[in-house]
Amino acid sequence: MESKAEEIAQWMLKEVKFAGILYQTEAVRYITEHYGESYIYTNENGNVSISKEVKKLFKKLHGGRVAWDRDGFFWGWT
Repeated sequence: MESKAEEIAQWMLKEVKFAGILYQTEAVRYITEHYGESYIYTNENGNVSISKEVKKLFKKLHGGRVAWDRDGFFWGWT
């Protein structure tokens, strides 16, 4: 049985593959609505972010095919 963090990472990958882009605000909203706030935190810059566990699993799943855009706060399919 997969963990909720794995479910979230798989959802993120599916979304970025389908749309070509996934904004962090959209991901945070979805995760909060469907999984609660335990996978969300406020980082040192004061931005709401996704847990490091989820991002680590997401990175493992996409294998370098997704890039993070710091200025736009989104992931894009490469």
